[in-house]
Amino acid sequence: MTGSIDLETLCAEKGLRITEQRRVIARVISEAEDHPDVEKLYQRASAIDKGISIATVYRTVRLFEEAGILDRHDFGDGRARYEAAPEAHHDHLIDVETGKVVEFVDPELEALQKQIAERLGYRLVDHRMELYGVAIDRKD
Repeated sequence: MTGSIDLETLCAEKGLRITEQRRVIARVISEAEDHPDVEKLYQRASAIDKGISIATVYRTVRLFEEAGILDRHDFGDGRARYEAAPEAHHDHLIDVETGKVVEFVDPELEALQKQIAERLGYRLVDHRMELYGVAIDRKD
């Protein structure tokens, strides 16, 4: 899901100045099929532009997050991980053994969450769901 979002376009829409290094970092995030941490983003970006420092990646990630074009996640592994802010809502299932993150959408679950909020006297305006599990049929 993450790979379809063009962060460079979102930067322009938000009025962010886009330097060449920010452009590279935005492209790396946009093309990510996983939820990389800053170290992985740095490795990928510096493979494209050797002049990119880890400090630049940290600053850029913080800027993108503050602009609302990047989502930060803590999946319980001690690392902040990132994805382009999704155009459509989705939830996450995290494999606690491998760290793999599976994105999913379930209309029945979304309806149930809304019903629960209403039953408790609230109108649901947002939520974030993270499920943690282990693969049932993993072959070691």
